[in-house]
Amino acid sequence: MDSHQPHTEPQAATATADREMIRFDGVVKQFGDNVVLRELDFTVAPGEFVALIGPSGSGKTTILRLLMTLEKVNGGTIQVGGEYLSHMERGGKLVPADERHLRRVRRRIGMVFQQFNLFPNMKVLQNITEAPIRTLGKSRAEAEERGRELLDMVGLTDKVDAHPSQLSGGQQQRVAIARALAMEPDVLLLDEVTSALDPELVAGVLSVLKQIALTTEITFLCVTHEMQFARDVSDRVMMFDHGQVVEEGHPDKIFTDPDHERTKEFLHAVIDREV
Repeated sequence: MDSHQPHTEPQAATATADREMIRFDGVVKQFGDNVVLRELDFTVAPGEFVALIGPSGSGKTTILRLLMTLEKVNGGTIQVGGEYLSHMERGGKLVPADERHLRRVRRRIGMVFQQFNLFPNMKVLQNITEAPIRTLGKSRAEAEERGRELLDMVGLTDKVDAHPSQLSGGQQQRVAIARALAMEPDVLLLDEVTSALDPELVAGVLSVLKQIALTTEITFLCVTHEMQFARDVSDRVMMFDHGQVVEEGHPDKIFTDPDHERTKEFLHAVIDREV
């Protein structure tokens, strides 16, 4: 079968939903002649925290953008919670998903970006409650109660009525994390969430994420250059290079005794830079 084409017969996707929250099957993504992902296959289990590491340009952020439907696949299929994301069933065959289907499946996925993207004209609590009210149909009272709980979780109870401009970068990123959690995602995508922060603010954000990972059943897919964070929090680390998985495994194995020379080179360069 041509790997650039999805299966014409839908598989029993829901049968795997209990053991696979994310599934990439032969996913290809290219921009012009530049092939960013090359027939990529991987799965992530429900509740698993997977860190994606590798050099810039290796395809890590593209994976997150495909899951957020900010980009479309050129080949292969993506499933989330046993449902096709990139495709849908029509007449017994898989066809590219329409916008309605994308919106429905995408509701299961939250993302925290490098830039905080808060609404500057809204106070902190409204930044968190706006989407649950509009998209999930929650009452304002219900959304605000949950919003206050989430602000407590990220250590910002006293910033309910502040505007984003009154917050530090680390505080803004913690609000962005609370906003993503307010949408009750099954999957949370993290894209270099500390890269725009001053070094002294990084630890606070990473501490919040670690606590969320340990105390919820959310599935995490995390692109990061924070190697110690990846080692401390991840269940599994995937090393990417040129759009493919070079190797994957438990963080203790990847960080202390990697098998692949490319992984060794990358970690040596990154860890030397951190020191």
